[in-house]
Amino acid sequence: MTNVTGRMDLQAFRARAVTSIAATETLEGLAEVEEEFLGRDSDLAAARRSLGGMDPDERRDAGRAINETVQDLEGALAEKRAVLERVQRAGEMEDEALDVTVDRRRLPLGTLHLIQQVTDEVVDIFVGLGYRVAEGPEAELAWYNFDALNTPPDHPGRLESDTMYLDYGDPADEVLLRAHTSPIQARYMELHEPPVYIVAPGRAYRNDTIDASHLPVFHQIEGLAVDESIRFSDLKGTLAEFARQFFGAATEVRLRPHFFPFTEPSAELDVSCFNCDGGEAGCRVCKGRGWLEMLGCGMVDPNVFLAVGYDPSEVTGFAFGMGVERLAMVRHGIDSIRHFIDNDVRFLRQFAG
Repeated sequence: MTNVTGRMDLQAFRARAVTSIAATETLEGLAEVEEEFLGRDSDLAAARRSLGGMDPDERRDAGRAINETVQDLEGALAEKRAVLERVQRAGEMEDEALDVTVDRRRLPLGTLHLIQQVTDEVVDIFVGLGYRVAEGPEAELAWYNFDALNTPPDHPGRLESDTMYLDYGDPADEVLLRAHTSPIQARYMELHEPPVYIVAPGRAYRNDTIDASHLPVFHQIEGLAVDESIRFSDLKGTLAEFARQFFGAATEVRLRPHFFPFTEPSAELDVSCFNCDGGEAGCRVCKGRGWLEMLGCGMVDPNVFLAVGYDPSEVTGFAFGMGVERLAMVRHGIDSIRHFIDNDVRFLRQFAG
């Protein structure tokens, strides 16, 4: 349609446009219809451009008629676009709908490693007895690892064949990976006045070859109690309560004389076999002995108190240390410490949860 200057022509144009708009079924098609009837190259645009050649009165009437046509078509396009958008959204929602009755894929949940489980359990027992948890650095000074704990310079544990020294800083400082968590006790006493009741869990490092019972990186939990008039009987009673809570209410304990540089007197703690309850010849846990060696302990040596600034004439105390891997192996009948580092899920799943 060209030279649209009359109302009848515009009415016909409007009718044709409205019919095309109504017949369109997609938003893309609607955009094409809009371009056809209202675009720069449409007949309506050509009619608007022809207004310049008309008489003023004729131009005023024709311009009003063209504007009314544009408004009518824009309104029809808007209504149709709204309808098509609702249809499109409904289709998208149907395509993306989720059937909530279908069971989702479930990823297996992780769990704490057995070593962490045992550590948490032991710490909880001592926290229940009034102890606090203390921590310290794994890269340690020889002073805290040995000297402050009354370990003499010629002790074999200070050799590089036993201890992992670090090439760091001044060699005279003797920086090393701590061989036990006992340095935490010395550091804690330096910063706190007695009474002291702490447990110190963490990793320890020794230059050991991996075999069924040794790892170069292992876990310890050490405890320390310092107060007025602490006796050896307090040590035995504390460890007996721990053993009953950890291994069972019927567990008995015994102390055998031993030697440690930082305690005097010192002892090894044995617990009665919870598997055979008396030493059956075929018991796989105690091998018929009836007792299980569990940890070292003793009364804190006065030299340790002097090293940290305590007066051994005013306070006494006891200390103990246990290997977490040893506790887990005994209680669960694990025959090799290597299972803890093999990352075999068949082993780990036995202790999930």
